[in-house]
Amino acid sequence: MPSFAPFNRVSTIPISPFSFPWFRFLFSSTNPKPTLSFSSYCAISSFPILSGFSVWIRNRSRIFPSSIRRTSSLRLRSVERDTIRFGSLLPSAGRAMAVVGGVGEEALSTAKKFWFMSQKEATLAKYTPFVLCLASGKLEMETFRQYISQDIHFLRSFARAYEKAAEYADDDDAKDAIIKLRKAASHEINMHKDFIQELGIDPDKEVPCNPATLKYTNFLSATSDGKIGGEKGAGKIVTPFEKTKIAAYTVGAMVPCMRLYAFLGKEIEQLLRLDGSDNPYSKWLKNYSPSVFEEPAAKIEDLLDKLSVPLTGEELDVIQKLYHQAMKLEIEFFLAQPVTQPSVVPLSRLHDSKKQLYIFSDFDLTCSVVDSSAILAEIAIIKAPKAVDLLGGDGSIGRMPASELRDSWRSLSAQYTEEYEQCIDSLLPAEEAKSLDLEDLHKRLEHLSEFEKRANSRVIESGVLRGMNADDIKRAGEHLNLQDGCSVFFQKIVAEKERLNVNVHILSYCWCADLIRSAFSSVGCLGDVTIHSNEFEYEGSTSTGKMARKIESPHDKLQFFKSVLSQRNTKEHLSVYVGDSVGDLLCLLEADVGILVGTSQSLRRVGNQFGISFVPLFQGLVDKQMELAPDGTLSWNARSGVVYTVSGWPEIHAFVLGHDAS
Repeated sequence: MPSFAPFNRVSTIPISPFSFPWFRFLFSSTNPKPTLSFSSYCAISSFPILSGFSVWIRNRSRIFPSSIRRTSSLRLRSVERDTIRFGSLLPSAGRAMAVVGGVGEEALSTAKKFWFMSQKEATLAKYTPFVLCLASGKLEMETFRQYISQDIHFLRSFARAYEKAAEYADDDDAKDAIIKLRKAASHEINMHKDFIQELGIDPDKEVPCNPATLKYTNFLSATSDGKIGGEKGAGKIVTPFEKTKIAAYTVGAMVPCMRLYAFLGKEIEQLLRLDGSDNPYSKWLKNYSPSVFEEPAAKIEDLLDKLSVPLTGEELDVIQKLYHQAMKLEIEFFLAQPVTQPSVVPLSRLHDSKKQLYIFSDFDLTCSVVDSSAILAEIAIIKAPKAVDLLGGDGSIGRMPASELRDSWRSLSAQYTEEYEQCIDSLLPAEEAKSLDLEDLHKRLEHLSEFEKRANSRVIESGVLRGMNADDIKRAGEHLNLQDGCSVFFQKIVAEKERLNVNVHILSYCWCADLIRSAFSSVGCLGDVTIHSNEFEYEGSTSTGKMARKIESPHDKLQFFKSVLSQRNTKEHLSVYVGDSVGDLLCLLEADVGILVGTSQSLRRVGNQFGISFVPLFQGLVDKQMELAPDGTLSWNARSGVVYTVSGWPEIHAFVLGHDAS
């Protein structure tokens, strides 16, 4: 069962009601296949929590018993996720402003907006071999020497760009800020030279730019000269406003590098504290810690905000493009560093293709934005006949009228919510285990397995799944929104299927596997993804209300997981499992690499009581880089009691496939 997640585990990613293609139109013969988003359901839903953004729903006994508050975007909480999670990295500035922190557009500055829109690229930078090896302290010294030499060229280009920006700025405060930033860049150049000298390199010896460095320095030089697409060159910049605009463009091309270094410095500083600062590069890395580098990063962002005030929307779009281009070039710079040693990222490069790679994933709220049972419930109610139609004899024998069906869903939902929480409480041991007790965990999760099966039986016996049309389910699956980065990951992984020797499987409680098949078919992956789930039973094309019950519990998922691995063609393999809830816990522990998406409080409660460690994936990979043998061999230690945590699919993509496949 999808854990009755239509009612308990609605995804906590922000949903922004910018457009509402009508859900009913989805099932009409004239439907041109519009994108079906959760906001589409909300616009016309029969469910109280979905209908009308102005209604606050607080009664947890009602259907979809989630607390909800009205801000500029719809934010949902759930039984499985008691904290808000921003798992969606949105492509447009407008939508970004609508969801960050649940605040309105007016509360988000230009610089913060652009940074938010670059989170995917920032994640990618963090998972480059160079950054990971540097964070682990295992980066070869020669690679670091070359990096420092190249970074000096970056700083020199910054100093020159600051000079031009100061010349163009017409505001005294802006000029003063630019001059101070230029002095900071000059100071950083001297710091680089001192460090180079400590490494035994002549600081006065000129090292030529590598292609990636040259690409960025040329980009910044052209921007500061006003050569931006169809814009004028420096010799034709004459009016004060044109000069101010170029100053803003120039600063916009530098901000992402500063913010990215501040971001990476903060991420790595946490690891330096954990490992006792044994990293040989710790002195260097501390120069980019928040206490040192956050201030200059914030100052250049403030400068960009100030210079952007008089600009038009079109001109702000130009800065956004420059910002994005600068971020891409910075990642290319990291990727261009000559890392010749083995690295744990990307996994696809470290993995020996002679061994089979298995990618397993849950579906509901791990892949999908909305739980599948929410969609099935909505279809059932929308397509149900009205009581008056039944009295008129429309041939809908055995079907409940819509009003009765809605009440049944509410009742089932309320009962499930109450009993689920009681079940979780009852299976927890009295004392927190100091290390993983897998045997006890298996035994206690039997209570959850029995509960889920009883809940499924109630759903079947109630008849609420009766009378749905297979074509309606298929269309809903085709338009189902997946979590940000999910479809791209699966598209890329199946494209590399032969080269990586990879098998991809979905293990799901979903009541209707046809819905999942349609979702993967719509992104072109169905032929290469094996779906393991429950199946509706049909008479013709109409659901009978019964289902073939295959996966209903954590133990069922584990059984399918082990069955797939037992059929492998080679003795050696590597397995990755991605999940989001307690139902995935046994598979997360059994896999070589178990990855938790989201912030399920129920799962963490259970995990903490049974001695499971939840480790941020980046931190875990830094530790693994320290363990990595010179020949690239590494043990991932399945059943070690470690589950890795990520913010979303972009992080998984960066780990498994890296930049080359993104």
